[in-house]
Amino acid sequence: MTGARSLTARPAGRHALLVELSDAEHTAAFHAEVLRRRAAGTLPPVTEVVPGARTVLLDGVPDPEALARRVAGWEVPPVADDTGDAVEIPVRYDGPDLADVAALWGVAPDEVGARHSAHTYRVAFCGFAPGFGYLTGLPPRLHVPRRSTPRTRVPAGAVALAGPYSAVYPRATPGGWQLIGTMPDPRPLWDPARERAALLTPGTRVRFVTADDTGTDSARTADPRADRATAADADPEAGA
Repeated sequence: MTGARSLTARPAGRHALLVELSDAEHTAAFHAEVLRRRAAGTLPPVTEVVPGARTVLLDGVPDPEALARRVAGWEVPPVADDTGDAVEIPVRYDGPDLADVAALWGVAPDEVGARHSAHTYRVAFCGFAPGFGYLTGLPPRLHVPRRSTPRTRVPAGAVALAGPYSAVYPRATPGGWQLIGTMPDPRPLWDPARERAALLTPGTRVRFVTADDTGTDSARTADPRADRATAADADPEAGA
């Protein structure tokens, strides 16, 4: 349970409250509780809810100090990993770092895909680039370091690992994550013409499936059910 001892809440300017939590698990649980209370009408007026790696920013708050006292007394249950629809991301496990990741995991390269796709992930927060979601759910034994030398260009659709996170690059950018696969058609990840441009929003559950098994190269989308805010706070593990 998340309680007063595991969070610090302080005003951030005149109309915002920054809640700092101990780790990603508590942050996800607190974010989910904020959304639950807002949907139930028991949360004071808040215009923006912005989760980060270890923080949740509540913006548009009439009285941040009063809300800080209020959230300090919340009891927050853990996030239920088996609730909510999941977005399915097709992957071809053909990344240039596949052999390096296999060596770190102590398996053959052709086993990396099976191990990676065996888990259900959740978008903890977004940042770095529009539509770039940081996905938690990878067991600690499968965490890998970033590359010692970042690439100057990572292609759109690259499926990557770094520390506790998985991700899919929605556009070509520099990056230092380990590349293990490719999403054949990354266009659904970021679509400015869509009402909610980012496919992977905080709280969304994600499954990776082998592209050959889906019968399609496109993501099978569930309506993202989380808050619309996507900015991430600075975190030593959160670069791309």
